[in-house]
Amino acid sequence: MLLAIDTSSLVLSCAVMDEDRLVAEWTVQRKLTHSEQLIPHMDALLREAGIEKKDITAVACAAGPGSFTGLRIGLATAKVIARIWQVPLIAVDTLEGLAWNMAGADAFILPLEDAQRGNVYAALYGAFEHMWLEAPEAAAPVDAVIEAAVRHGGTVIAVGECADKYKEKLLAAGIRLAPPQNRCCRAGSIAAAAWAKWQRRETADPMTLVPNYIRRSEAEVLWEQRHPETK
Repeated sequence: MLLAIDTSSLVLSCAVMDEDRLVAEWTVQRKLTHSEQLIPHMDALLREAGIEKKDITAVACAAGPGSFTGLRIGLATAKVIARIWQVPLIAVDTLEGLAWNMAGADAFILPLEDAQRGNVYAALYGAFEHMWLEAPEAAAPVDAVIEAAVRHGGTVIAVGECADKYKEKLLAAGIRLAPPQNRCCRAGSIAAAAWAKWQRRETADPMTLVPNYIRRSEAEVLWEQRHPETK
């Protein structure tokens, strides 16, 4: 029984999966305060699903890229659970989790998350009989990402919050959009990706796992600009 958490974006989501069967999921896109809402809603999810803490045998979490603050909240919570409940921790790339929203789509999946200032976090996954990473993740201008996806060829389906944000550009380029309910980050998909990793015994160390930011925060960049002697 695997508990999954995703706080990498504006979406707050938690889910429980029993091997490859989704038991329960709670997902809200309402700009909630993750630090205040995650634990109460996770407890409610387990209670309503009739699942006790002793039933959980692993915990998974979206590890980035995404919101710097959101990632820290989710990972800190998952690490504490793993330590206190004495269960394995599984880290799932946020973009990989988004791609799992469209598992088995017989298409290439283009997850797009906001990296600010016209940039997106993006990667390309093959979602056919199994899931694989087709093109590595990067933070890049959205126009360059769209151009690369079109150049790649094949059916490409966009997911993620920037699939909505850049809807017109994507459709104009011939890139399809996932159904609305499959565009946002979902803990159920993090759980599915984590289950595949768990079968391969790919776990993380709670003591050393850090968020995958891809890029530095604007605060770090500004600090270096104002304090060049610290470089």
